[in-house]
Parts: sequence; structure tokens; C-alpha cells
Amino acid sequence: MRFAVAIDAACDLPHEFLLQHHVTVLPITVRVDGEVFTDDRGPAEIRRFLERKLGNRNHEAETVPCTAEEVERLFLGKLVLEHDCVFCLTIAATRSAINENVHRASFRILMGYREVRNAAGMTGPYTMRIIDTRNIFAGAGPAVFEATRLVAESHSPAAIRTRLAHVADHSYGYMLPRDLYYLRARAKKKNDRSVSLLSAMLGSAMDIKLQLRCHRGETAPAGKFRGFEAGAKALLGHAARQVRSGLLVPAVCLSYAGDLSALARLPGYAELREACTAAGVALLEAQMSITGIINVGEGTLTVGFATEHAVDF
Repeated sequence: MRFAVAIDAACDLPHEFLLQHHVTVLPITVRVDGEVFTDDRGPAEIRRFLERKLGNRNHEAETVPCTAEEVERLFLGKLVLEHDCVFCLTIAATRSAINENVHRASFRILMGYREVRNAAGMTGPYTMRIIDTRNIFAGAGPAVFEATRLVAESHSPAAIRTRLAHVADHSYGYMLPRDLYYLRARAKKKNDRSVSLLSAMLGSAMDIKLQLRCHRGETAPAGKFRGFEAGAKALLGHAARQVRSGLLVPAVCLSYAGDLSALARLPGYAELREACTAAGVALLEAQMSITGIINVGEGTLTVGFATEHAVDF
């Protein structure tokens, strides 16, 4: 069977990694002040967005995930002709409608693929598996990394799905935003109360940075720090300790809402890189998706890894 992996654009992984493993990206439409961006993790589009400095409080923005109809057209027009089984991984269903849209599309895809493949002279069944990573941004990365490894090794679809569900259950995504007030304002539009008004006000007045953790689809505060650098040092140091303790998937994913060169200057980055090198763990650095930047603000850092150890900050 010919296997493939597809993700939605809010799963933060390096563009080069996606190209190397032939990962298909389900795009997200972003509208800012009436201008439309296609968020498909393409570096040029992310760079255009950042250069315009559109990820701040002064702009009206909305994100529209790939609809069920768009997913159906992508699969029936391309993926069912190129592959026999596609694993589609999305960010947490509790945070985005994309997972539901893919599920809705899957019924029509599985009913219609035979006609499409027969017309192209292809025989044999086609299957797709939908995986909720139960995480966001870099936190979705470990499950995608594992999916590409298992696909390359040609494991059975059932074995891959079981393994990815296990990884998703043990994935942790941490987020350190620079602007709590911006984050709260965006979250409020989605009826998300992870960041309280008091926390946002304190953050603005006293430079207190609130760190959030996403695990099994739920997001909650995980710590407070005086200043972004202190928060980054604590977060990256925490990731380094998890690497030394042993990870479920040999990868740590970082994403940053801005120029990636800023990562190497953060306190704790060198420690994390050294820990990954010593343990043979891949350190994957990606620019945050346009969708992510719109929702959490420029300068936000996210970290993702999967572990079966108890994780306490």
C-alpha cells in the first residue's frame, strides 16, 4: 500500500520536514482587515504576513479552517489517486473545527473514491484514518513526526492508528505568549477562558508572563514568570529535563511567532539543543502558522514533546 500523511496548517513543523516526508497540508483561510492569506505553512506567505506586522492588536482578523467540501475536493481530486491510505492529523478537536470537517468529508470521500480511481484505471481499496493530536501548534508535532516514521517503515494501518492515538494521549504542548491581553482578547472571541482578565491585566502592568499547557485537548495555566526571558529559560529547561528522562517520540518541536533566529538567543535554548544532541533526539524548529500568530500574537513560543513520565513543571 502507498501511505501518506496529511495535517492541518496549525500543526507547527518545519517546511523542510514536510517536504522531505511529502506531507500534505490542509490550508486555513486567514482574513485580516479584508485581506486574505492562505495559511498552508508556506514560508513565503508567513514571511509576507510577518513583514506586514499584522499579528498585533490593531487589526481585525479571523481564521476559517478548511471546510468539509474543500477537504473532499482535495482528497478526491488528488490524494485518492496518489495513495492507498492517508493518515490525516489535526490539532485538538476541542480547539478547532477542522477535525470535525475532515470527519464529515471522509464519508463522501470513502463513498466516492472508487469512481475516481476506476476512471484513472486504478484498482484496489482506499482508506483514510483521522487522528486528533489532542494538542496545538508545536504540541501536535510529536504525533506527526511519529506518523511519518511509521509510514516510512510500512506498518499496518491499524498499528499506526493505535500508536498515534497513544502518542496523542501523551503529548504535551506548552505556550509562552508575550502579550496576555492580546491572547485573552482573541480567546474571548472563541469563548475560551484559559486566560482570565486579571491575569491579562497583571501581565500588562507587571510584565508577568503566563505559561499555558495543552494536554489531551485541555488548556490550562502551568506557571507564571517575571519577564519573557525568564519564562523561556524555565520552559526550555523543562523540555531539556524531559529529553534526559526519555521521550516517547525522539523529537522536540519548537515554534515561534516570528523570525526563527530569535530562538537561539533565548535563555535555555543551548541547554535544550545539547540535551537533544546527547540523546539522539531531533529538535524541530518551525515558524508558527499564520493561524497561530493570529490567535496568540507575535513573539509567542510553543514547545511540544511526548512522554509517558509524569510531567510537573
